[in-house]
Amino acid sequence: MDMTTCLKSLLLAIQQYTGSRTAQTAAQLQKQVEEVSGLKWDQLLSSGQVLPSECVSELVELVGNLHTSPALRSSIISLLTQLACDDESREMLHSSYNLTSTLASVIHRHSATPGEPLVLQCLQVLQKVTYNTRVFHSTNYIHELITFLMTNIQSHNEDIIMPCLGLMANLCRDNHSVQSHIKSLDNVKPFYRTLINFLAHNSLTVVVFALSILASLTLNEKVGEKLFDARNIYQTFQLVFNIIVNGDGTPTRNYSVDLLVDLLKSPKIADCLTRYQHFSACVSRVLGLLQSTDPDPAAKVLELLLAMCSVSGLRSLLCEVVFRPAGPKLKAKGHEQDTAGMDGGRKVESGLALVQWLSSPVEGAESCSLQALQLLNELLEEALGADSVSECVLSFVEMLLPVLLGLLNGLDPAQGDAHLRKHCQRITHVTGLLLILCAEDSTRSMLSRQVNAQLCLSQVESLFSCCHSNNPLTCLPPGSDNDLSQVCAEALLRTLELMSKLRQQVKDMETSFYRMLQDQRIVTPLSLALTSHHRERVQTGLSLLFEATHLPDFPSLVLGESIAANNAYRQREAELSVKRVAVQEVPPPRTNSSVPDSSGASSRSVHGLVEKIQNGLELQEQVKDLHVSEIIDVYEQKLLAFASKESRLQDSLEVKALALSQADRLIAQYHLQQAQAEAEARKLGCLLKEAERRCEDLQGELGSQVLEEERSKADMEELLRHNARLQQDSEKHQVLKGAYNALLNRFNESERVLKELQSAHISLTKQSDTLRRNHEALQLQQDKMVSVLEEKEEEIRSLHSDLQQKNSDIAGLRGELRAEEEKGKEKDQEKRDLEETVDVLRKELDKMEQARKDASSKVSSLELQKSQLEAKLNKHSEMIAMIHSLSSGKMKNDVNLSL
Repeated sequence: MDMTTCLKSLLLAIQQYTGSRTAQTAAQLQKQVEEVSGLKWDQLLSSGQVLPSECVSELVELVGNLHTSPALRSSIISLLTQLACDDESREMLHSSYNLTSTLASVIHRHSATPGEPLVLQCLQVLQKVTYNTRVFHSTNYIHELITFLMTNIQSHNEDIIMPCLGLMANLCRDNHSVQSHIKSLDNVKPFYRTLINFLAHNSLTVVVFALSILASLTLNEKVGEKLFDARNIYQTFQLVFNIIVNGDGTPTRNYSVDLLVDLLKSPKIADCLTRYQHFSACVSRVLGLLQSTDPDPAAKVLELLLAMCSVSGLRSLLCEVVFRPAGPKLKAKGHEQDTAGMDGGRKVESGLALVQWLSSPVEGAESCSLQALQLLNELLEEALGADSVSECVLSFVEMLLPVLLGLLNGLDPAQGDAHLRKHCQRITHVTGLLLILCAEDSTRSMLSRQVNAQLCLSQVESLFSCCHSNNPLTCLPPGSDNDLSQVCAEALLRTLELMSKLRQQVKDMETSFYRMLQDQRIVTPLSLALTSHHRERVQTGLSLLFEATHLPDFPSLVLGESIAANNAYRQREAELSVKRVAVQEVPPPRTNSSVPDSSGASSRSVHGLVEKIQNGLELQEQVKDLHVSEIIDVYEQKLLAFASKESRLQDSLEVKALALSQADRLIAQYHLQQAQAEAEARKLGCLLKEAERRCEDLQGELGSQVLEEERSKADMEELLRHNARLQQDSEKHQVLKGAYNALLNRFNESERVLKELQSAHISLTKQSDTLRRNHEALQLQQDKMVSVLEEKEEEIRSLHSDLQQKNSDIAGLRGELRAEEEKGKEKDQEKRDLEETVDVLRKELDKMEQARKDASSKVSSLELQKSQLEAKLNKHSEMIAMIHSLSSGKMKNDVNLSL
């Protein structure tokens, strides 16, 4: 059964159970949930389909319903656990489906029984969903959840302590509002003591969770300064590196990496790590994890290395480890026996595994590829920024260049927007790395020998075709959230910048570069770059604009119109955003809102925030107002970014200041290396003679190996013949299996048809009985109508006879009247005598005429009733005929079915 059919059945079962909460509907729903649990849910939520979204919404609602049975709730939670298989799905479950608050409410209702399996299951799902996801302080039941976690962490129940610690570590990490809430509680000091006691626990996972929580809550406080002082921090480094390398499972390794990344945010701890004597050995062992084919641990390792690159003192040490020549991996103390077998045979450079992740496919391991590119960007920028570039770095670049140039190929617009977005992001990072290589003469000459103009030209044409709008007058504005257009434009401009750097070294590159600048399609990406809020994009756009302004066919007028349109769109967006903020009733900032882009206003707001933090008012305001705490979080991130930039600039100044002393030291090293090279040359001569002698010995061994190879070939041929016989048997088995499956399918189909025919026969039999009963009732009604009709006909005949008698009497009276009138003419005298008699006769005649009229009206009414009765009889006869025909047809069908 396919995914769509299963989801439709699941949704129907949910609706039936919601409408009628019976044991039967609950069992049916649990069966459907278990069937769906056996299917693959890879990126189903992020696909944007309506049916999975409706199913998940209904399931989350059932989990939070008080009347849902425990067994059904447990099955639903297990299914939701399978859904949280990737970062995007976990984010959607948390933000779109409100799963965090729902599970927190379930835990709150069962807080009296923390050892219940349902509570443990909810804690495990919450730990999975909230990892690397920020939970807002205003989320429903978050306060109750924090209280529950703190209470049970201080309990003696070993089964619940570990999931509670992991969930607490997720809630506290990079979440100042939650941290402030925990610090404001009365029992925070006993909680700190419990966490410190967990540092001596026999489970490394518990130790890492406790360290993560302590680092989040106390890193910048007195407790944290005592806990992570210079005496303890080196032991912490050794513990974390051992867990990362030797591992206690993937979650433990992930939390260890996160802990070390958080510790590096402290300048004191970062400085201690630069002086850590085993740093190079530990990093070498961490780089060994990149040789795995699993992208999850590789992504965490790359995340750690990128965090180390943010520390100026560690970048040079990382360059030495990554770019050093081949040799055995260094071992840290205490683990030499465990890793001797693995490290003794290591023949590749430490950075070779890093290069291998660059060529990983776009789909699946794209994060590892981008992280590897960012790491190489940082390391090569550091290595090439020195006064002299070592041979190790040049050899590494020579090995890296073919891989980077190979990543520029494979752009196919037919594979969809998602593939294009990922591929364009990769192209942007690759071209950025190539631009760094262009900053140094030796690496630029190596790059120019391997790059040709046709490669860059085809790349630019492909990126032009991938842009959503090639018409410069209808280009999309920068605030339209069309990230595919933005990514394609950035990749295109980076490629053009690379062509600009290499136009003097590569043949035909200058001609191709200026031809692309005069193309009308350049307006769209160039206008997006010039109106962007990213500093690097604006600088790239300005440099290309400076190159293109003197060209005769450059579309400067169209570019101006496009930039004006983008600016107008930005202004409308700013006005709408101000209106939305006013509707949401967010408290206005204390700085002047009329000039949001003013550097003076932003500087005053930053300095005001620093003064508030120094005066100790930060905690009070976060407790009073949650909105202010979230705004302060944003400003703290900005402050950290400014501090990082300032440290980078300070490092650059120190490097330039030490340039002269380094030059003197390099000259002395050169003389020393020259003497060492002469000694090594003499040593190599001795080794050459030894190698020639050993070659003769190996020649004799080669003959014996040839004989052994011939014997191995004979054995292999025998194995191949045996394999062929087994292959034939396997094919016969597959044929028989296919025949069996075909017969089984036919049997199932026949059984289904038989059941359908039986159900049809039963329904037709019921219909025949109903029609027979209707026929009998209509027959009785017809008999009654026939008898009534005969009575009416008899009455009509009697009335006809009476009417004829009256007509004859009237005709006789009229004849007599005419005779009398003739006699009256003749005998006037008799007329006078007989006037009285005539009057009497006239009166009688009037009476008879009135009787005749009454008889005529009765006859007409009887004729009308007769016509109505005849119409009814015709209808009844038609119905009887139809019933007879239907009953005869059904009887024939019944006979056929019985046969």
